[in-house]
Amino acid sequence: MTPDAKLLPSGLPRIESMEMRGIVKKFPGVLACDHVNFDVKAGEIHALLGENGAGKSTLMKILYGLYHPEEGEIILNGLPVEINSPTDSLNHGIGMIHQHFMLVDTLTVAENVALGLKSTREPRMDLDVVSARIRELAVKYGLKVDPNALVSKLAVGERQRVEIVKALYRGAALLVLDEPTAVLTPQEVEELFHIFRQMAADGHALIFISHKLDEIFALTDRVTVLRDGKAVGSTLTSQINKAGLAAMMVGREVSLSRERPDVTVGKVRLSLKGINAFNADGQQILKEINLEVRSGEIVGVAGISGNGQRPLAETVAGLQPVASGTVELDGQLVTGLPPARMFKAGLSYIPEERMHDGVVKDFSVAENLILQDHIHAPFSKGIFLDFKFIAKHAQRLIQAFNVKTPSRETLVKNLSGGNIQKLILARELARGPRVLIAAQPTRGVDIGATEYIHAQLLKGRAEGLATLLISEDLDEVKAMSDRIAVLFEGRIMGIVTSDEVSTEQLGLMMAGEAAAV
Repeated sequence: MTPDAKLLPSGLPRIESMEMRGIVKKFPGVLACDHVNFDVKAGEIHALLGENGAGKSTLMKILYGLYHPEEGEIILNGLPVEINSPTDSLNHGIGMIHQHFMLVDTLTVAENVALGLKSTREPRMDLDVVSARIRELAVKYGLKVDPNALVSKLAVGERQRVEIVKALYRGAALLVLDEPTAVLTPQEVEELFHIFRQMAADGHALIFISHKLDEIFALTDRVTVLRDGKAVGSTLTSQINKAGLAAMMVGREVSLSRERPDVTVGKVRLSLKGINAFNADGQQILKEINLEVRSGEIVGVAGISGNGQRPLAETVAGLQPVASGTVELDGQLVTGLPPARMFKAGLSYIPEERMHDGVVKDFSVAENLILQDHIHAPFSKGIFLDFKFIAKHAQRLIQAFNVKTPSRETLVKNLSGGNIQKLILARELARGPRVLIAAQPTRGVDIGATEYIHAQLLKGRAEGLATLLISEDLDEVKAMSDRIAVLFEGRIMGIVTSDEVSTEQLGLMMAGEAAAV
């Protein structure tokens, strides 16, 4: 830090400029960053955009000291610096707000902020001093944080604010914001953006990472796009549109609109009546769920993470015990049946944890494409697998669903997230289901793979498939769904028509406000 560096309102030195020049980072078989140049200035919100595997996370981990580059340098306020650890990064005034909160639930806000910092009263913490400073920061940036509150009692949006306070308390003049809105309601996102704008106005430098193009245009001043480890362009946000950014990310034109053509909605395929369920600790996780999905219909389920989405999907798939209520598939009572029987009854399931529940990562692409079906004809003859038929089947699905893989024998763990998701979709739709449960089908998936997955879901809709789409991405839910059910603390707050409800109304329902009748 140069001696004449200007100060932030907090009295701490600010970072006038940060440059990453010619950054190269290699992993076995992968050039993750290929001579990347990137910079940010005080008072600026600079977006870093790119598909999965483009190099965004690697570049920011280098800035934060988690990785060390083979080539290149980091320049702060015109002077080269060595950053070999997160401690070095923090000492230079660089902080990171992670997508997944780094908080200890059993501690208070003040204790979380003070954790790891030196105290004048070792081994006790200076909690009174910490609390006073938290209140100062809360007033300054409108953060609405109570230093004495237990983190376990805080809502998701409040926890996000604690993460920001924690970074500011440690003197972060430059903040890396990694998907900070992933689990927030629209109202909480707008509050967060107000805070970020205030921080930039006060001289902080912000690097904003997001897959959501609407957020890029709502918040940022400048955007740099990475593709295949290279910086392919940098521009003022005001001088480009969504289609231009999408094309830069993918290297081709991308359709950003999702047209839902009129289709004839048929009979009820999935019916949930009075579903109640409890977790292993005896907590009620689903409360009187009543929901129907018809042939040719996509019903979206919206909600903030942790409000019952996963238990709902697992209940329908036969993975979560039902305390009371009934599940019907095509008029057939299937409550409590094991997954194998549910699949036989006409259900397919895309789980939200693809690597844990959706594939066997040490199996090949071909082997994963016949999971659950391998013991049945035509994949087996008696007790023996029909490898010739399996190979043809796998090759057909790889081509039909555009799964990018070196071969059908490639281990799934070596594929990108988007291609693993396309593989799961291929397997589940190839069964010819009548009902599809799609839980977070595009989570962590880049814009190109998202376009393809959406197209396949809409194709299924046109062919009469009944789809329950569970997603925390409100834009996805609104674009893809005919009707939307909003979950809050395991209860449906209302079921609304997608074309007749605003994002703001959905946000209120996600926060626990019942739908207006």
